[in-house]
Amino acid sequence: MDTIGEGRGAVELRRPSALQWSMRGLYIIWLREFKRFWRDKPRRIGGFAQPILYLALLGVGMQSAFKVFGGGDVPYIKFMFPGIVGLTVLFTAVFSAISIIWDREFGFLKEVLVSPVPRSSVALGKIIGGSTTALIQGAIFLALAFTPWVYGFSLSTLWKVLAVLPLIVLMALSLTSLGVAVAARMTSMEGFPIVMNFLLMPLFFLSGAFFPLQGLPGWMDFLTKIDPLTYGVDALRGIMLRGLDLGTSATSSLSQFMAWFKDPQIYQIGMSKGYPDPAALASLSQRAALPGQAHPLWLDVLVMLGFGAFLFALALWQFNRAE
Repeated sequence: MDTIGEGRGAVELRRPSALQWSMRGLYIIWLREFKRFWRDKPRRIGGFAQPILYLALLGVGMQSAFKVFGGGDVPYIKFMFPGIVGLTVLFTAVFSAISIIWDREFGFLKEVLVSPVPRSSVALGKIIGGSTTALIQGAIFLALAFTPWVYGFSLSTLWKVLAVLPLIVLMALSLTSLGVAVAARMTSMEGFPIVMNFLLMPLFFLSGAFFPLQGLPGWMDFLTKIDPLTYGVDALRGIMLRGLDLGTSATSSLSQFMAWFKDPQIYQIGMSKGYPDPAALASLSQRAALPGQAHPLWLDVLVMLGFGAFLFALALWQFNRAE
């Protein structure tokens, strides 16, 4: 506590406590990250336009191939949409941490670190700030779910969108923590995108965002199971599709076709006409059923919570060790 003046006119000034310094520093860092994102118009437009291109080009272009793989009459864009949401959150959250390297090069980070604000508050402000931008980008993109080309405008779609928002927050916090953990020990802005792309591309493509995780080789199936992003995309898809059986149409047609072969005479006629063997149809029927959700929702959330807690602790530890 400091005193200004002497005698009766003296005024006592109360110094902020450690908690007040922490909260003040956290708020300032968060506000700076948010304003930096909001004022950067090309960044906002580019972050929104890129997933739309993926959705339009791949969603339409892959529909024919998706039917061959057993997707039935269900539009591939509905299967792909939750994966593109994960893509938007992934890249927005992780690459927001590049501001740490930018601040270090221009001296702002040094000024902050010599202040009474704890380092953990600075790191937490960066994590919450990056997560906020990722949440905004993801929420803007989720508005496309109401279009007639995706899920349509309905009360059911509204509840689905509201239900996935907490999952997006959890994914954003986890992935921003990953970016902060890497950026805290780097000094080169050129090296950060290279390192992050090396980590992110396998995480994304093994998550099942673009294709169903069925019929994979053993080694790739193992990698998808240890990929934490797989569980995030699986939870998003499970909520948005609500357990929609992507092979319902194909399965029902094959079941009817197989019923024809129960009669031996019809079976002989079918084989003479070049129809496939019923055993092959049975295996095809099993492959055609593409589940909307591979894991229970509670398992997806539990894995995401564990992954997020680990990365959050790693980000704080790495930032406290940074020089």
